[in-house]
Amino acid sequence: MKKASKASRMRHTRRWPASLAVVAVLVLQLLVPTQINGLPRWLMPTLGLLLLLPLVWMNPFHLQRDEPWLRWVELVLLAVLVLANMFYLGGLIYFLNHGDANQGSVLVKGAVLIWVTNVVAFAVWYWEVDRGGPFARAPEHEREAERADLLFPQMTVDLEGWQGWLPGFTDYLFVSFTAATAFSPTDTMPLTARVKTLMGIQSGVSLLTIAVIAARAVNVL
Repeated sequence: MKKASKASRMRHTRRWPASLAVVAVLVLQLLVPTQINGLPRWLMPTLGLLLLLPLVWMNPFHLQRDEPWLRWVELVLLAVLVLANMFYLGGLIYFLNHGDANQGSVLVKGAVLIWVTNVVAFAVWYWEVDRGGPFARAPEHEREAERADLLFPQMTVDLEGWQGWLPGFTDYLFVSFTAATAFSPTDTMPLTARVKTLMGIQSGVSLLTIAVIAARAVNVL
């Protein structure tokens, strides 16, 4: 009985941290400088909220109602966020080469928003694809788990108190943060081609944002 209670405490089946992170990123879209945004300012937040609404409505706090189509809705939302973020990155590079290079505040603000969006979007993406998603990872649900996409350090140790450990959204957020900062995996290794592809794209966006744009922006301040 004691072991079962420990295992239940190790389960992370909450949706609200991921949903809150996505909402925060959508709010950030309103702050994207107009110099790098060729889209209407309201378009991205509105589209993202429309896609997020069924996820929050059916599972606002905990993952209780398993609907396979919800996963595809979330993947569409993530694809939209990533593509929009890459569009903003392209706009920032264009502004750097054709705009007023002395407007360092625009470059810094744009780079920060792009980098934060990059971290959060890929954190949710890792959370959604690893082993088939949170419903598949949670043993209390019937969805069959797929093979592991990420190898966390907790999965390699055999210590008391870590049996039955499952990664939560914070773990995937840390993986995304370190990948965007180090431009490579750190303590958690990607195992499958799809996650290696995602991590490569994320690192590439982060590298362009930090090493090229942010560095240039600091020089012109």
